[in-house]
Amino acid sequence: MTRFGYTLMSEQSGPKELVRYAQSAESVGFDFEVMSDHFSPWVTEQGHAPYAWTLLGAVAQATSRVGLMTFVTCPALRYHPAVVAQKAATAQILADGRFTLGLGSGENLNEHVVGEGWPAVQDRQAMLREAVEIIRLLHTGDLVDHRGEYFQVDSARIWDLPDEGVEIGVAVSGDRSIEELAPLADHLIGVEPDVSLIDDWNAVDGAAQIGSQARAIGQIPICWDRDEDTAVKRAHEQFRWFGGGWPVNADLPTPAGFAAATQFVRPEDVADAIPCGPDLDRVVDAVSAYWKAGFTDIAVVQVGDQGQDEFLAEAAGPLLEKLRSAAP
Repeated sequence: MTRFGYTLMSEQSGPKELVRYAQSAESVGFDFEVMSDHFSPWVTEQGHAPYAWTLLGAVAQATSRVGLMTFVTCPALRYHPAVVAQKAATAQILADGRFTLGLGSGENLNEHVVGEGWPAVQDRQAMLREAVEIIRLLHTGDLVDHRGEYFQVDSARIWDLPDEGVEIGVAVSGDRSIEELAPLADHLIGVEPDVSLIDDWNAVDGAAQIGSQARAIGQIPICWDRDEDTAVKRAHEQFRWFGGGWPVNADLPTPAGFAAATQFVRPEDVADAIPCGPDLDRVVDAVSAYWKAGFTDIAVVQVGDQGQDEFLAEAAGPLLEKLRSAAP
């Protein structure tokens, strides 16, 4: 059965609002909630970037049923993997086993702030691979010493470990990342409804098979509003960065860079990429691309803080009904 999630978008809402939205999303019936882990919003109009891991603790205590997940954390630059291992273990305890650690190779926007530079993509993927290995070692509860190509760990142990362990999802985008990361992870994370991601993952020796052992988790932005013009305007203001695609977005360092890169993106361009307005059937059609590609879990992003309460109160319930009726 396809599972549907709600995105706690930390770039567009403040921390107290996000906790409230998490409670509302659980009440309305979403199966899981994912949270972005950013140091900065993509564009200044979004205007927020609270600390994701503090929020996770609050959301874990404010909810009781929904799955929780980072979407995604980079465990290689802004955070050392040993610190991520400790944070994830604590989050899992607070969430009573509902937490999945979503990891990725990062974005310059968030990772450059610690002054360590921005590595080439091959190095970032190698760093992610080594970081996952370190996190796995620390989650055994053993004392860990590690001397690797990118990281050093000295006499480290995680003292508070959840009985359930912490499952790990990794964001992948191509053959190389899938081949290297699939054997280390429990679940796939993808940002495009690309069937080849699923097929290639399942073809890797040692990879947990999507559809039986593993989940494939995707995400799609929508901008619901009673008025379509209002929705298009909000989507353009808040999400015009989306049009550049992840290969571009990963390398831009600041909101000013995103503003320059998207200055010629028109509202109609955004509306072509993101379903906007009150038509829920259009949203279902857009989301269906993910389950047709083999994704098992799909999180929706309701664009913008303004209108979030109305979306959750008026549209989310009927949308979930339509999605569950249409999905396999």
